[in-house]
Amino acid sequence: METQNIEARVTLRNLSSTDTEYFYVWASDPEVAKSMTWDAYSSLNEAKRFLTEVVEKHPWFKAICLDGVPIGSITLSPGKGGAVCRAELGYVLAKAYWGNGIATTAVKKALATGFGDLGVNRIEAFIDPDNIASQKVLVKAEMTCEGLLKNYTVFKGAVRDRYIYGITK
Repeated sequence: METQNIEARVTLRNLSSTDTEYFYVWASDPEVAKSMTWDAYSSLNEAKRFLTEVVEKHPWFKAICLDGVPIGSITLSPGKGGAVCRAELGYVLAKAYWGNGIATTAVKKALATGFGDLGVNRIEAFIDPDNIASQKVLVKAEMTCEGLLKNYTVFKGAVRDRYIYGITK
């Protein structure tokens, strides 16, 4: 893939149910889903229902587009209560596009607008210690690894550690 000028080729826009077929490409891939909190989707109807019931109601859920075509998604989920000052970053990219700087570019673009869009002072991400590629994305996007949270979450039936990455306004 041509990686020159990737910043100009990668854009973020609202993801919606009209993107069901694009979404299904990455959401139905078991290799993509293995790092995600969800299991691979098994039907277009299931994907469309998620886009309609969750994505379209989410305050900051974007398609990662390459040359205008959705190839992944990125979210900033604002905290509630005492956590209202921060948002959690999450992202996923179709396997065919891994390793080309697209995720890093998307994260940088999300950070550039997310603070203002959501009125938060901090954006954080929780990464599995085995997900080296995601750790590299966050470092390249200038997020800081703030520590290892031992036995932090139950992930697909197992108690797992998480690295916490953060950046402030």
